[in-house]
Amino acid sequence: MTLRFTQDHEWLRLEGGTATIGITDFAQGQLGDVVFVELPEIGRALKKGEAAAVVESVKAASDVYAPISGQVTARNDALAEAPAKVNESAQGEGWFYKMTIADPKELEGMMDEAAYKAFAGS
Repeated sequence: MTLRFTQDHEWLRLEGGTATIGITDFAQGQLGDVVFVELPEIGRALKKGEAAAVVESVKAASDVYAPISGQVTARNDALAEAPAKVNESAQGEGWFYKMTIADPKELEGMMDEAAYKAFAGS
């Protein structure tokens, strides 16, 4: 299981040819209490950098961008009933969606955990 991070504070967990996507613990901390999550439809094709989901908190609404290109294969519908899972377990039960990986080379520009922690100042 490989974790990668973007400068927009998304994480990607690589498991075989599937990537699980969510926002980082740092991002959920900046947002505050998450009250709503809008997820992409299964089957939707996403391009790297495209807005894929929306997360709303008591402070603000933010787009969640696709860290790579691919097709959405699953979504965490539990977040509709319990958006606070993003605050409780941003990099665990608070995942947003899963997708196929169209171009593995897109992973090369992402940060590993140590680089992300240095970037985020945590």
